Amino acid sequence: MQDNATEVTAAGIARLAGVGRAAVSNWRRRHADFPKPVGGTETSPSFALAEVEAWLSKHGKLAEVPLRERVWQQLAGHPEGPLTALVHAGCVLLLIHERPTVWLDASAGSDARLAAVLPGVLEEVLAPRFGGVNSADGDGGVNAAVGAGGVNSSVTPPPVNSAPAQRLVNPSRTLPPVNPAPAVHSTAKVEEPAATAATAATAATAATAATAAPFVTSASAPATPPVTPAPPAAAALSAMAAPELTAAPPATTAPAPALRTPTGPQLLPSAPLLRGAAELAAEMGARQTFEFLLGRHLDANPRQYTLTPAELAGLMADLAGPARTALDPACGTGALLRAVDPRPGQALYAQDSAPELAALSTLRLALHSRATVHGAAGDTLRADAHPGLHADVVLCHPPFNERNWGHDELAYDPRWEYGFPARTESELAWVQHALARLTDGGTAVLLMPPAAASRRSGRRIRADLLRRGALRAVVALPVGAAPPYNIPLHLWVLRRPDRTPATPEVLLVDSGQFAGEGRGGPDWEAVREAVTDAWRAFTRAGRLAERPGLARSVPVIELLDDDVDLAPARHLPPAAVADGAEQLTQVRERLGATLRLTAELTPPPAAPAPPARWPLTTVGELARGGALVMRTGGNGGHARVPVLTDHDVLAGTAPSGTLPESEEEAVLTEPGDVVVPVLGGGSVARVIDGTTQGAALGRNLVLLRPDATALDPWFLAGFLRGTANNRQASSYASTATRLDVRRLQLPRLPLEEQRRYGARFRALDEFERALRHASRLGEQLVRGMYDGLTDGTVVPA
Repeated sequence: MQDNATEVTAAGIARLAGVGRAAVSNWRRRHADFPKPVGGTETSPSFALAEVEAWLSKHGKLAEVPLRERVWQQLAGHPEGPLTALVHAGCVLLLIHERPTVWLDASAGSDARLAAVLPGVLEEVLAPRFGGVNSADGDGGVNAAVGAGGVNSSVTPPPVNSAPAQRLVNPSRTLPPVNPAPAVHSTAKVEEPAATAATAATAATAATAATAAPFVTSASAPATPPVTPAPPAAAALSAMAAPELTAAPPATTAPAPALRTPTGPQLLPSAPLLRGAAELAAEMGARQTFEFLLGRHLDANPRQYTLTPAELAGLMADLAGPARTALDPACGTGALLRAVDPRPGQALYAQDSAPELAALSTLRLALHSRATVHGAAGDTLRADAHPGLHADVVLCHPPFNERNWGHDELAYDPRWEYGFPARTESELAWVQHALARLTDGGTAVLLMPPAAASRRSGRRIRADLLRRGALRAVVALPVGAAPPYNIPLHLWVLRRPDRTPATPEVLLVDSGQFAGEGRGGPDWEAVREAVTDAWRAFTRAGRLAERPGLARSVPVIELLDDDVDLAPARHLPPAAVADGAEQLTQVRERLGATLRLTAELTPPPAAPAPPARWPLTTVGELARGGALVMRTGGNGGHARVPVLTDHDVLAGTAPSGTLPESEEEAVLTEPGDVVVPVLGGGSVARVIDGTTQGAALGRNLVLLRPDATALDPWFLAGFLRGTANNRQASSYASTATRLDVRRLQLPRLPLEEQRRYGARFRALDEFERALRHASRLGEQLVRGMYDGLTDGTVVPA
């Protein structure tokens, strides 16, 4: 019965059945017994997943529901939202990962029994993984995550000091509440009596205890307070519903555990999802199942999250080195801590201002390694959950350009050892927070906006970081390394100074030369090799010989001027003269070869002939007759593939666009398709080949897929490019010209005659491509000569 609560959209039904959305619309019109909408809107209704599956099976349109799709639809349509569903599924997957036989025993029987038994079973698994301790009152309650003071047999957390705990809300990571009152997960009654009633009663008691016993001491507490047993995990409400996270003022809001064991009433609506996730884990593994569900959710909501690419996370972890204790104070989905190399007795500390992300990150890390995970939800700068921690490594992707980071409340905070950050320098607050949480000699690696290296408001703090040897390296990344993708971000590598003398030089690296073309991202293998090689050589010797255009170590005294500008590009020598001249020589040779090819491809002289009088047809008539299929570009899609834009078609370049994530089915190109832009007034048509196949069709494009037995694609594309043809099929508005592709004309010719024309059109296309390539090489050669002559790397002949 609970499965009926899971809803699915028309696009979800299409994916379940392996058809297009148009087929689903036809089914709704033609079949009176098609399930009625149970939610959504009039234009975008939703249906009960169980009813849809039954109907598809009854009508032979679905032999078997794909398991991955079934589980995803159960998660996406969960009555309490996908985030709550992900947390519940993650808890069970961790149980399956740790104790599969216990899950088999707990899942036997009805959904009501499963919901009643699970909290106690989960408590036994979550407590040791998340550093919990048994309650002193003997009721067996265990805190399922550490906000402060959890004790683990292999890792003992440091004492909590009396400094006020603080943290910044990250607007790029923080999500709006999914539900107005997420604590109330279900009002359904369960007919398996005593267990569920007791669970609900215990939950109410624990909620009161959780409010009365905060996890972080106040400023008036003694410097080293005793560790207080945490409230029972099985009876505690979800951290996402903790009232202190929303009702209290930011400056006094205490951090909460990232995860507490859900109660029976909370788990009951998730029972079908949990069983499906367990079945999927039997095929894929528990860890892979959680990664699949989390990744699918992130892909479906790209604008709600600022993600750290896995390649960048790996580079940051490499620069930081091995760690027994590692912290990420703005953990997001846990990508940075997940990149830390596992080792025995390891402890991972994570905190995020978004409770949902903190919970998901905690579960993800627990599934990924055997480390004890100490997760917390709260504003790190205002309410630090780990104020006494001294970690070996701190990794952080902080929010950028945040004005409301606590400037007014934190003027006398002891973490500002290198100076009080200006209101506009939130990133320097995160830098100093990271240094304050390091052990002596520990390493921190932070992703920073490039402006933080040169803004005048931060020059005094940057100067003090240099003088005291805390800042060890600044690495400029290629454009496209991480969001925002249009600017080259920096990595700052810092070390907490110990008793050894400060190193008098700082490493500066610029890896911008490894940027990729279009939106494909940088060459991560080359970036990682170049940056880590320079860093290791620098750490071994304390300095690095110049690597022109890439890296050098700069004396601190050289940087301590009025600006204290740390941007690597301003301090690195240009590429060696020989390299620059050699590169220009190569460009010149390629240009010569391209020009020779262009001459060979030049069309022969045109032979005069009288105007032809062919019988004509239109694209619309051919589409109605079945000689071709006509599709239009969409506004979104669920497939993560390159997108062919109208600009790509006009310029003859590779797919470079993106589409927003939506339930809409993307149109994917195939070899032999003809793509036509509908805006701009140009006479352009492009035949899809091996380099552009599989791309999604972007906006303002029309795709024509000819029947190979009736139409030659090159014949079709060639005649569509006729100037007169485009003029008669175009309409004109005040600011734009729009092409009605259905009105484009072409002659009725036998297939053999079409192919003869198609061969000539294809030769013209090759000639056009060669001309474009020659133009690009010529521009590159001219720019390189100007740069070489002006910077001295090229001398006049």
